[in-house]
This record gives sequence, structure tokens and C-alpha cells, in this order.
Amino acid sequence: MAVISSRQELIDYCFRRLGEPVLEVNVDIDQVEDKVDDALQRYQEYHSDATLRSYFKHVVTDSDMTNGYIPLPASIIYVSHMFPVKNSYGSGTGMFDIQYQFFLNNVGELGNFYGDMSYLYQMEQYLSMIDMQLNGSPQVRFSRRQNKLYIFGDLNDGDISVGDYLVIEVYQIVDPESNTSVYNDMWIKDYTTALIKEQWGLNMMKFDGMLLPGGVTVNGRQMYDDAQTEIEALKESIRTEQEMPVDFFVG
Repeated sequence: MAVISSRQELIDYCFRRLGEPVLEVNVDIDQVEDKVDDALQRYQEYHSDATLRSYFKHVVTDSDMTNGYIPLPASIIYVSHMFPVKNSYGSGTGMFDIQYQFFLNNVGELGNFYGDMSYLYQMEQYLSMIDMQLNGSPQVRFSRRQNKLYIFGDLNDGDISVGDYLVIEVYQIVDPESNTSVYNDMWIKDYTTALIKEQWGLNMMKFDGMLLPGGVTVNGRQMYDDAQTEIEALKESIRTEQEMPVDFFVG
């Protein structure tokens, strides 16, 4: 079986499953394109393979300071964490930096009884805990439909300045155009076929009961009902078998 690697190949595959070229699938190409979009949208909303954890970096500009928010790409659907721009124990420069002083005074003593790796690790954990207790992580608000990241306080009180780098942990949609294996996903193929079949049945319902040459009677209602059953089963399967736990993005 050939691997499907494009949108058009997916459409051709679905039409073959529905009977072409033996049967004529009475669905307009615009309707087909809509159904492919619907299938991809549901896949991106619920399938665990449709999103990828990544890190988005951004340089703060004058426009960001004026607007009061950071613009994010439309492909980002969740923001789980923003890393601090500065920290309390490492904000100095050169020899005045606390981390520099810590390493200067302790790393050379790692061979002594009080200076092994466990001591270094514990001290790093301790300094990190102090930083977390005093500063914490930046509090942010993000709405997928706005594509805007609001940082509470920091843009107004001077904690973030023009030219600062922001690093944000996000979950981003896997783009099917650059990751074409999405089109070959079994659920995508089944769901797109069922949606096109549903549209075909809906188109044919106006001819219900019409007698065709050879004594065949059109039954668009039955085709529509069968497609609806398949669609509901596929919706259930993606929620129960492929979706991440509800609290996966909470953090």
C-alpha cells in the first residue's frame, strides 16, 4: 500500500474507499476540502500525536512594551511555562555574580570531605529554592484564539526590558504540510472518509426514493445514517484511545 504524503493523495484515497472509479461520488470538491479541514482540526484538537512540546523564544520589542503583550504564532495552542528572565542569585555580572563566587570558592574543594558532587548538587538546589521562593516563575495568561501572551506585572514594572530574550515552553500543532505523515494516520484516513460519506449521503437525500435505470432506488438517508454511526465511533475512539489525560497540560 502506498504511503499517503499529501492532501490530494488523502482525498484520492478516500474517494477510492467510497467506490471511485466504479461509482461516482457526488460531492463537490469544495465540500471535500471542508471535510479534510474538519478532520485535521479534530485531529489537532484531540490526538496526542498532533501536538509537540517545544520552546519558543522571543526578543522583546518596543511594540511589545506598548501593546502590553507578546504575539505568538497561531500554531501554538498551549503555554505551559515561561522561564524567568532574571533570577535573584544570578543577576550580577562578572565576579559579582553569586554563582561565580559559589563556584570560585567551592568547586576547587570538591575533592575534600565536605566538597563532593552531592554537596555541589545540594547547594545548587538550595539556591534554586531560594530563587523560587523569593521570585517564583512569571505568571502569564494565554488564549489560543487571541494568540497573545500577557505577562502579569513584568512588562509594566520594568522587570522586562526591550531587548530581553523570553523563553516559553509551549505545545505547538504539528503542521501537516511540513510533516506529511499526518495524512497517512489511520484515524485521519478513516475519519475523512466518513465525513465525505456523510456529505455524499446528505447530498443524495433529496433524491430519496427516486428510481434509477435498472430498478435501483436511491437511499441517501441510509448512507447518511451509516456515516453518522462511523463518525460517532471515531470521535469516541480518539477521545478514549488517543487523547492525552485531561490534566496533562496543567502545570
